[in-house]
Amino acid sequence: MGCAKSSEQKPTHEAARRRLSVGHVDKDGNADTAETSEDDRGLIKALNDENLMEMLKGGDGDRKFSIGSETDQGKTSFANKSAKQVGDEVDPTSIGLGYTCRKGLKPESPNQDSWTVLKIEGKFSIYAVFDGHGQKGHDVSEFVKVNLPKLMLRDQRFRGAEMEACLKDCFKKVQNLVATADRMKKISAQMSGTTCSVAIHDHEESKLTVAHVADSTIVLGKFKDTPGGDIEAITLTRDHKPDLKDERARIEKAGGRVVFDGYANHRVYAKNGRYPGLNMSRCLGDLMGHADAGCSAEPEVTERPLSNLDHVLLVCSDGVWEFMQAIEAVKLINEFPAGQAMVAAERLAKDAWDRWIREEGGAVVDDITVVLIYMQSVGKPPP
Repeated sequence: MGCAKSSEQKPTHEAARRRLSVGHVDKDGNADTAETSEDDRGLIKALNDENLMEMLKGGDGDRKFSIGSETDQGKTSFANKSAKQVGDEVDPTSIGLGYTCRKGLKPESPNQDSWTVLKIEGKFSIYAVFDGHGQKGHDVSEFVKVNLPKLMLRDQRFRGAEMEACLKDCFKKVQNLVATADRMKKISAQMSGTTCSVAIHDHEESKLTVAHVADSTIVLGKFKDTPGGDIEAITLTRDHKPDLKDERARIEKAGGRVVFDGYANHRVYAKNGRYPGLNMSRCLGDLMGHADAGCSAEPEVTERPLSNLDHVLLVCSDGVWEFMQAIEAVKLINEFPAGQAMVAAERLAKDAWDRWIREEGGAVVDDITVVLIYMQSVGKPPP
């Protein structure tokens, strides 16, 4: 999470933009000419042909649905990205689910965030946010949003004893698919990529598994002692920033460089080039950053048992966290009951937007995505 204080003087547009994911680069981004893997070509087609609802196999009577963002080329600031729901008809607020995906103040690009929620009642739920960056980052975030959940559901280890290995392999595989899709000219991912933060709530085992790369932070709001009492914020992910000791060591070992941009971020560059200029050390896509600068697609995976003190889960892009502490967000959401989950999500996004405007003088606002879940409502069937 970035919570750096702005200077008293209002930043220029170019200075403010330095908070965003990609800095100035001197690289044309031409794709390499490596031969496309026929296996990955076939897998991309198979995933495209598969019906997600058929993959969400549950027992008799188990309601299942998916809802997530849709490709949206609109460029109106603070416009809400369109969403589509498939499967059983479920009112999201009846299960304590709230979401919004707001376009930032970036006139040259559409909303580059994507998000998805999948659920089989009584079995499991998946919540995920993807924050694209670079000229075609919205295409990369959409590609990963569509294909990563399908790879997870296909894997026999999903929700089993080898869950960590399953998730790491799925991230690696989707990175390979991004590279293949880039060579096929379906997307452009040489200098564009996405964050990826995924939370899997296993309702049967009452546990939460989190896998992530980059800086779309996941936060759990938990009551300290008794339900309804004082609340605390527990950050479940570590922002993968290049200046972290272990991340810097890996980048430099791979031949990359970490350079402070003089404003707000340390950035990753190739040894002999001014690219990719990323303010994150792990990501999906960004093929040149992976090839030449030590970027990684391997997620950190953590598991946490859940209890009745766990109140709300926030899965958000860094547009929320740049100027807001985790506890501030949790306390804001705690003002709303589960039945007003959508109102709570909108309120958090608007608060984050207002802070960007105030701190950056109206020069730039990042895209803002909020997915929140009231944990004591999510496992219950709607009335």
